[in-house]
Amino acid sequence: MGTRLRTLIYTFTFASWVILASGTHYYQNSLHTNAELRPKETHLETKKYKREIAVTTNHEESGVLLPADTPQSTLPPATDGDASDLPTCLLCVCLTGSVYCEEVDPDMTSVPALPKETAYLYARYNKIKKITQKDFGDIVTLKRIDLTGNLISEIEDGAFSKLTLLEELTLAENKLVKLPMLPVKLISFNANHNNLKTKGVKANAFKKLTKLRNLYLAHNQLEAVPMIPESVHIFHIQNNNISTVNADTFCKSNNTYYIRPNMNEIRMDGNPVNLAQYPNSFTCLHSLPVGRYQ
Repeated sequence: MGTRLRTLIYTFTFASWVILASGTHYYQNSLHTNAELRPKETHLETKKYKREIAVTTNHEESGVLLPADTPQSTLPPATDGDASDLPTCLLCVCLTGSVYCEEVDPDMTSVPALPKETAYLYARYNKIKKITQKDFGDIVTLKRIDLTGNLISEIEDGAFSKLTLLEELTLAENKLVKLPMLPVKLISFNANHNNLKTKGVKANAFKKLTKLRNLYLAHNQLEAVPMIPESVHIFHIQNNNISTVNADTFCKSNNTYYIRPNMNEIRMDGNPVNLAQYPNSFTCLHSLPVGRYQ
């Protein structure tokens, strides 16, 4: 009985020691395992961080920006500058011998510098205010100039003096109060819708224009009809302030047999003059002027 008891006590003691030892070994192994895992996790996080840095660096080096870093447009803002600072053929359409500068943006306030050998200039509906002697001084090849719809109020004397080939000149819809000397080879001249007054248009302003066929002076403030060359076919002077007509305006008072061969269209409507009061002023014409007769 005593031997069995000792054996049982010994067995129980040995089993307790084994269990205690196993628990200690497991705890130590757990600590070792956790210690090994922590550097691995840190290493993984470090690699991830480096990879993110590398991606960002590569984007920056390649010029590709992430959405959050995309800058606003670097284009210069639009300005209200003057067109005179830019080359003419950048603002206008330049074809062989022709320049088209219509409704230019930014505003064109003066006649642009034209390419040499320009024959046709169309600079309509801009904000040109003045024509100087230098504007067309070197462009002697011009045959047609159209400056309709600008703000021209002044034309320097001699501005067109060198344009010996000019045949058509249009200055309609401007702010002119007087006319400069005009090229002698003009075939068509249009100054409709200006502020022309009698004192600003010399009586012989058109006398030397022996090739002039079409003359348009409508919608101005003229009080008298200027002398019209024999060559004129169409003459418009409606909507002015004309109240009288001279006997020599269209005919020759000292020659009752004179017939004006070319004049076939005269418009004088919209004036205060009663044309019926001046019958001798139209005896040389093929047809009576359009206007008020009562």
